[in-house]
Amino acid sequence: MRCCVCLCQRSLQCSPSKMAAGESNSRSSCLNLSNSGPLGNAPPSNVAHSSPASNGGAAGAAGGMNRNAGNSNPLSGPENGGGADSSVRIAPSTQNPPRQSIGQSAAAAHGASASGAITGAASNMTATSSSSSSSSSTSTASDASAAAVSSLPSSPASVLVYREPVYNWQATKSTVKERFLYSDEVQIGPETVMTTLYSAKKYAVPALEAHCVEFLKKNLRADNAFMLLTQARLFDEPQLASLCLENIDKNTADALAAEGFTDIDLDTLVAVLERDTLGVREVRLFGAAVRWAEAEAQRQQLQTTPENKRRVLGKALSLIRFPLMTIEEFAAGPAQSGILADREVVSLFLHFTVNPKPHVEFIDRPRCCLRGKECSITRFSQVESRWGYSGTSDRIRFSVNRRIFVVGFGLYGSIHGPTDYQVNIQIIHTDSNTVLGQNDTGFSCDGTASTFRVMFKEPVEILPSVNYIACATLKGPDSHYGTKGMRKVTHEAPATGIKTCFTFCYAAGNNNGTSVEDGQIPEVIFYT
Repeated sequence: MRCCVCLCQRSLQCSPSKMAAGESNSRSSCLNLSNSGPLGNAPPSNVAHSSPASNGGAAGAAGGMNRNAGNSNPLSGPENGGGADSSVRIAPSTQNPPRQSIGQSAAAAHGASASGAITGAASNMTATSSSSSSSSSTSTASDASAAAVSSLPSSPASVLVYREPVYNWQATKSTVKERFLYSDEVQIGPETVMTTLYSAKKYAVPALEAHCVEFLKKNLRADNAFMLLTQARLFDEPQLASLCLENIDKNTADALAAEGFTDIDLDTLVAVLERDTLGVREVRLFGAAVRWAEAEAQRQQLQTTPENKRRVLGKALSLIRFPLMTIEEFAAGPAQSGILADREVVSLFLHFTVNPKPHVEFIDRPRCCLRGKECSITRFSQVESRWGYSGTSDRIRFSVNRRIFVVGFGLYGSIHGPTDYQVNIQIIHTDSNTVLGQNDTGFSCDGTASTFRVMFKEPVEILPSVNYIACATLKGPDSHYGTKGMRKVTHEAPATGIKTCFTFCYAAGNNNGTSVEDGQIPEVIFYT
């Protein structure tokens, strides 16, 4: 039989080899750590090197000494504290012992138990006949007790050694094996990863946490990005949350269409709608928010009325950028949803139709696919007047040396004072003649030679060394125009020194006279 734990601290050893008639009873002398930690590890304990002298402790020690001397234990009967069952039944002291502290009492108990373990495992142990006289047994026990006490080191009656508990001791271990787990082999699947991550967090096993997070990263897709984002926020995994948000930025439409989107909490919805990097039209964001509101109202056991949808959306509604929609998109969807108040609908219709545009309560800043600072380049060195319009588009071809996102153009305004223009802007892929981005809008000018911003509804990705056409179709009076144009214009970022080089070329066909040297579209507004 193998001894589990022996707490004797004075060079006493349990012997598993020479077990005789007392083997069955000696099993009780092995300590079983039933009060172990959550992963099977024994909690730190306060163990005394020696205990107050008592008949039980002395008798156990005597048994150990007799074994070392090669003699069998002469004690018999439970009343003398000896024999094979001495670890369980100890003879009471002839006098009442002095009061002890809790630590001393525990130390005494550990000492008695350990001494009993030595006695029970004594080699070639035989039981002495019960016919021996009581006086002879008592005398023998007294001699053994005296010998045991004299062999102990000279020290106070009780020496208490306190071991300071180590907080989160598992964090100091490099492998899972060292944390009392069974092996370093981790088997994680889609059905078990979340419960495993929860357990690893609860029981502070960082290596197992890392396995779970790595599994989630490898299996991150657009259709589970919102679900994993919610879990990453719940388990405080910022790196996983960041990867989920990046995936949502790149695949916003697919992520919003996934089944798990409507299961997210309001804080997660707000965190997504706040981002400037979502790649989707604003009307689709509104539709997704309405679907979420319907599901949330049902979770709260509310009727799915427009009033309750607005109520559960809370501050998320204000993060929908209604001014970025076309007037047709707004009229067909949000204006008829009942979620917006009448005054909000009126102010947005005025924003779409009149110039100058009135202030609205919603964000009108375009969402960009990068977090960089807005940049712009000007391709003309001088401004002249007059440039007329007859329904033909001004066009100029361009390419760049690095990936950017164009968010708008700067255009010249009227030479006749403050005026409103209607304008359609486009970016066209030259080789395929595909319109990559456009916006039907308007702008107000003040009669100066300044440029006026006209923005796309969504950023347009521009790839390096690919030809594109910038196009603007204006309706309004004669305007200023640029001259002494430059074929190459370079923008250098002040903070990083990164250079973005634009190359402009003549766009064949109807271009209203705009070229590299003269014309409209003096500025390109972009993000790197």
